[in-house]
Amino acid sequence: MDPKRPLGAGAVLFDSVLDAIGCTPVLRLRMDTPPGVDVYAKLEMQNVFAMKDRVARSIILKARESGVLRNGDPILESSSGTMALGVALVGTALGHPVHIVTDPRIDEVTLAKLAALGCEVHMVGAMTAQGWQSARLERLAELMDEMPGAFWPQQYTNPDNPAGYRRLAEELTDDLGRVDVLVGSVGSGGSLCGTARALRRRFPKLHVVGVDCVGSRLFEQPDRPERLQSGLGNSLLPGNLDRRLINEVHWLNDHEAFAATRALAAEQQLFAGNTSGVVYRVLHDVASRAEPGSTVVGIFPDRGDRYAGTVYSDAYWDRHRLSGGPVARTPQVVEYGTEVRTWSRAAVRPPSAPPRLLFVESNTTGSGMRALRTAAALGLEPVLLTGGPERYAGLTETGCEVVVCDTNSPEELRATVQRRYRREELAGVTSTSEFYIPRVADLAEWLGLPGNPPAAIASCRDKALLRETLAQAGVRQPAFGIAREGTLSGDVADAVARVGLPCVVKPVDDSGSRAVRLCHTMAEATEHAERILAERTNVRGQPTARRVLVEQYLPGPEVSVEMFGWDGETHCLGVTDKSTSTGPYFVEHQHVFPTALPTAAVDRIQDVVRRGLAAVGVGAGATHTEVKLTPEGPSVIEINPRPAGGMIPELMRLASGIRVLEQHMRVAAELPPQLTASSYRHAGIRFLTAPRPGVLRTVEGVAAAGRTPGVEQVTVTARPGAKVRPAQDAYDRLGFVIASGDAPGAVARSLAEAAARLRIRTDQDTTKAGPLP
Repeated sequence: MDPKRPLGAGAVLFDSVLDAIGCTPVLRLRMDTPPGVDVYAKLEMQNVFAMKDRVARSIILKARESGVLRNGDPILESSSGTMALGVALVGTALGHPVHIVTDPRIDEVTLAKLAALGCEVHMVGAMTAQGWQSARLERLAELMDEMPGAFWPQQYTNPDNPAGYRRLAEELTDDLGRVDVLVGSVGSGGSLCGTARALRRRFPKLHVVGVDCVGSRLFEQPDRPERLQSGLGNSLLPGNLDRRLINEVHWLNDHEAFAATRALAAEQQLFAGNTSGVVYRVLHDVASRAEPGSTVVGIFPDRGDRYAGTVYSDAYWDRHRLSGGPVARTPQVVEYGTEVRTWSRAAVRPPSAPPRLLFVESNTTGSGMRALRTAAALGLEPVLLTGGPERYAGLTETGCEVVVCDTNSPEELRATVQRRYRREELAGVTSTSEFYIPRVADLAEWLGLPGNPPAAIASCRDKALLRETLAQAGVRQPAFGIAREGTLSGDVADAVARVGLPCVVKPVDDSGSRAVRLCHTMAEATEHAERILAERTNVRGQPTARRVLVEQYLPGPEVSVEMFGWDGETHCLGVTDKSTSTGPYFVEHQHVFPTALPTAAVDRIQDVVRRGLAAVGVGAGATHTEVKLTPEGPSVIEINPRPAGGMIPELMRLASGIRVLEQHMRVAAELPPQLTASSYRHAGIRFLTAPRPGVLRTVEGVAAAGRTPGVEQVTVTARPGAKVRPAQDAYDRLGFVIASGDAPGAVARSLAEAAARLRIRTDQDTTKAGPLP
């Protein structure tokens, strides 16, 4: 049921305490501001305990969803404040034992709340050389060893912390319609960065202001552990802090912060903690400089009950001589990096190191290594996450960082990224490998990076799911049926009855036309489906989907449509004419870009592809859609949410000047693509294949083929000594010839002439290269 139901008179009913987290009020503050400037406080203090309730819910629910945290497993956290309360609230509500490691600085109110919730509190007795936080972490590590299966939220590095604030951004948008300036305190980096990142997707000109304390090293200041403010500032750089999102930063000292918190209570009747007080003070300055018509919002994290003995205690002030401390009534504008002692502000200067673009595996062909080099040329630092660097020829020459981990394990992949990189070091995540696009979508969503929704990628990657999705949207495609293990014979029979014979039988989750076969009889279709189901893992060692797609065979020409999504629009970069074998295998042996089809036909093809992309929800970056041209109209065969393979990007570069791989990398790193053609020519590729099984000795005539007019490149990819066979899928290709020209016919002639000069010599035969039989 919907956790929020109107009951009348503005009341709201929640079915559980977890549902009550969020949906906090927005209060218009009474301030002297320029005309038309509205200032609001997002009262996160009105959560059950405080703002960290959102963090705890996000992290713990995601851990349960992924299986990292199992029912009944203990949860451990190191905290002396609101994170301890949030973890206690969510953990105990879900039936987990909760252990909090803290130190003597914890206040009595928090201790009482933790005890009331049934948590076990572990108090460290003394600081280590690195302070209280280090002492707590050492004790937490001991407890983790003592409790197998225990879960530690790791709020400073876990991307589910900032992800928990996407809902806060949605609430602000729903309540206010627009946000021009966002002000928030900075501790772990989660609240301000998570909210700002989500809002900036909606409002690109959003101005983000961070509030820190004097003596914190978050924004290039010297660390002073004696600072008294809690809930903001840090002696370390948290992994979730992304200073690239923050336009300006303010620092307040302890006296200024505590005085501002008392002023908030006196002037706005909000009894809050010092994190809310410093935001309140900074809001005055920011609002005074805001453009007329601006909407300025401050995030107020916590209420004041935990601060009764500190911020609101005159005795505490006297004990720490706060009243005599320096105070600034307005911020001094300083150069970023200047040491400050009183309220000051500066424009944030982001880290100068190039951000990293993560690749989750890659193609083993030329486009994979080319993508790594392209990322470097864009000023990014490419990082290849791989379980087997030895499979990539030419990897060392790219100069990219290589991180070895189990890329087939979502848990290990996440843990590796979380452990090695701070969020501000990451520009994006991508892959040129069909098999790892779902991993990329999951990582991008988790990290708040650009990308397509995981559900959209799943709809493309699983061809059976794609068929069902397109059918619901009324997009023309082949008739189909799905066969499963256990009911295989009956499923194939039902499918054949629906689609007719001959039919196409293929796995739902493979690539490169692997195991795609034209079957002419029921027995042949059943036998091939059994062979597919017998495959337990794919070429990358991933478990197969254990399902088979049986679909209608559509005779006729085939094309592919190269589309590009950016900023809510889908651009058609061109249509590729394709030549494939006629069966029983469907292997592409020649492409020419762009198509020679008339404009009206291209428009019809584009229309069906646009509707297909909209149906699955893919809208970011390059897509490669295969289409059969039937008498009834264009019919979608596959949608691949990635740049085309088969060297089509190189053909597009030669023909139009558009570098698709580069544009795909740019979008992955949230950079604007360059999609305007600079030339209008044609280019084509012809693949080399073996005429019969054997062992490859050599391919002769490469130099002569390269001298053919119009030929741009002749490449042999197979190595002497390799076993070869007539192509059954794309992995059986031996090399290729690329040519360009002013017309499709001229390109085709260049390809044919070059192929005629090549001879593939095996231990059984020497013959001319040519198209598949």
